Amino acid sequence: MKFKRISVLLLTVAFITMSCFSALASEINLTWSSVSVPEDAHTKAMTVFKEEVERLSDGKITVDLYVAGEIYTQEAELAACREGTLDMAYFSDNWLAEFVPYLSMIGAVYTFSGFDHMDRVLNGEIGREIFEDVAQKTGVRPLAAFYLGTRQLNLVEKVGPVRTPQDMKGVKLRTPASPAWIALGKALGGNPTPMSFGEVYMGLKTGAVEGQDNPLPTDKNAKFYEVTKYIVLTDHVVNTVWPTINEQRWQSLSEVDKLVIHKAIDKAREFCAETNLQAESELVEFFRNEGLIVIEDPDKEAFAEYAQWSYQNESQDISQDWDMELFQKIQEAKPQ
Repeated sequence: MKFKRISVLLLTVAFITMSCFSALASEINLTWSSVSVPEDAHTKAMTVFKEEVERLSDGKITVDLYVAGEIYTQEAELAACREGTLDMAYFSDNWLAEFVPYLSMIGAVYTFSGFDHMDRVLNGEIGREIFEDVAQKTGVRPLAAFYLGTRQLNLVEKVGPVRTPQDMKGVKLRTPASPAWIALGKALGGNPTPMSFGEVYMGLKTGAVEGQDNPLPTDKNAKFYEVTKYIVLTDHVVNTVWPTINEQRWQSLSEVDKLVIHKAIDKAREFCAETNLQAESELVEFFRNEGLIVIEDPDKEAFAEYAQWSYQNESQDISQDWDMELFQKIQEAKPQ
């Protein structure tokens, strides 16, 4: 409660300062790119951020939004944001693990037990420490963790019903093109097949890939249900995306500007979480009505055991860099 009072006081002082010196303040324009489709909650959250930051700053801070891969591919966004030619983009643990190797542990199969566990960790003290480390090592600074949803397997008819990782043997499972994501594909028992997100729909339709894993809201918004037959409720990753800003750009901002941006990010984060949690509670029935077979009883214990074996044996190059002390802190943060 004391912290909350201090935050309110700081924000009040900030706005007084902004009001007094607005005539002298230089305008700030931020560019934010995402490959996500317009219907995704985290895409809509970008608009929530834009409207809130422009309102709170009285128009001093403006934001240009580019979605659906309009200006960058998923692979190109990170390079552009690190270089500073792009101000903001969504990244995640597995994308940034190429530069901060232990982050692959955050995005690994069954690290988090559910939404509350993830939110407590990544949007709490542990998350702040991780994000600061990322900023120092990569040149881009995550500002929060937005709940993308809990990842489930989504497979074409040819694969057949899947209840164990053994059923995934040989299945061409789409993954993003980073080592940590490829390791995740192996941990699910599949044959990882790197493919950019924008190509997945046609990849599933043509057979270039036979499955993909994403949260249910993404499956719906990207219309993957039109070209697949099965959804397997493995709950294998509590998935987040991290709104991230170029570090040099961030450090060029005043403390007032940073506070305003954090406030706007918090509002967008809450919107994203509420939207996706609500959608997940309704979408199983939607997919059934679209003719998909939903497998609600996969052997999660078998998937978890196989994933542990896979990370230790098939992906030692990934797991050898994990911070097990940090992992233990994460597990101790589980809600009781």
